[in-house]
Amino acid sequence: MTKSKKLEFRPNEYVVYPAHGVGQIVSIEEQEVAGIKLELFVISFEKDKMTLRVPTNKATEVGMRSLSSPDVIDQAMKTLKGKAKVKRAMWSRRAQEYEQKINSGDLISIAEVVRDLHRTDDQREQSYSERQLYEAALERLTREVAAVSGGDEILAAKQVDDVLMSRAA
Repeated sequence: MTKSKKLEFRPNEYVVYPAHGVGQIVSIEEQEVAGIKLELFVISFEKDKMTLRVPTNKATEVGMRSLSSPDVIDQAMKTLKGKAKVKRAMWSRRAQEYEQKINSGDLISIAEVVRDLHRTDDQREQSYSERQLYEAALERLTREVAAVSGGDEILAAKQVDDVLMSRAA
């Protein structure tokens, strides 16, 4: 792997780690693990009170990426406006697919999960597992929209909610 590919990310930059969502690179440090010197990105996930260390040469391999562009955010919002696509497969199979989409880190896939699991007041209640998946996807989507637009999660949540409500109208 080339050096330029490895140092694609910089300290204080926000990144998306597929399994955890939006985090901020706090620093790049060197550590010795089993006698091997490793250069690591130290990523802080403030909301989850979690710190993750990712080897710099494995960052792109594990799916770590920069924040989405405003175009991708617009595309995600268009996805939210679409009609929910609920497959007739068993819930366990669908839940697995939703989980994979959420953990893929792909914003459009996450928006699809939010769209498909969103319920309006006049629709049936969500099951516990449905609600858990919906809230996880919604949180990932909201955090990335907030990070791209300047950091206000409350505004981002309102923006996402407005799009979902306009769909119902």
